[in-house]
Amino acid sequence: MKSLVVKVKRFDGSRTWWQEYKVEVPSEKISVLDVLVKIKEEQDPTLAVRYSCRMAICGSCGMVINGVPRLACQTLLSELGDSRIVVEPLWNHKVVKDLVVDLEPDFEKVRAVKPYIIRDVKEIYESDKEFGQKPEELERYYNFAYCIQCGLCMAACPILGSNDKFLGPMALNAAYRWSADSRDKGWEERKKLIDTEDGVWPCHLAYTCSAVCPRGVDPGYAIQLLKAAILRRRKP
Repeated sequence: MKSLVVKVKRFDGSRTWWQEYKVEVPSEKISVLDVLVKIKEEQDPTLAVRYSCRMAICGSCGMVINGVPRLACQTLLSELGDSRIVVEPLWNHKVVKDLVVDLEPDFEKVRAVKPYIIRDVKEIYESDKEFGQKPEELERYYNFAYCIQCGLCMAACPILGSNDKFLGPMALNAAYRWSADSRDKGWEERKKLIDTEDGVWPCHLAYTCSAVCPRGVDPGYAIQLLKAAILRRRKP
């Protein structure tokens, strides 16, 4: 058995404090989420933790672990290499309770860039035409389609720390993914939102968003591709 000290940043709606828990774990090959669930089941049922799939797909268990935004279900104790773990809610987000944050503002920004293929309605529903795609056309946006919208990139973004109106890497990655799709004709609509003072231009190329992505997506690069498309005055 291995002994851990887990320090958790708590919030109950009115006050914030740090609380420590001592935990015995059978192996380092378990995740931080496993440890938090163990605390909740055996020591403190009031600890609020959000999770669902436990397979790094749903993105529900995003939090800051030892100073880095990560998915708790994907982060093994063995990779932290420390018997002391510090856990806090995602930065740049309103805390609902303990480690649970409000992701709705992130989703609102994604919805604003219209994350779907835009074409003429009659063309879609009143014809039998298929919209085929070549492998090289798929390659242009394939990596960016892996985003699970967990919010880690938004927590790591230094711009969002001082400007919450900035669209941020999650929404801008979505804007690039759909605009770069050869079947899409919505570039001009999206450009009205992203070619603004709160669109792509506040990004300072820190690339911290890309560094923390649990799916290997590169939203920082997506933002630079959007800037290039705007300057060239053509679709990405």
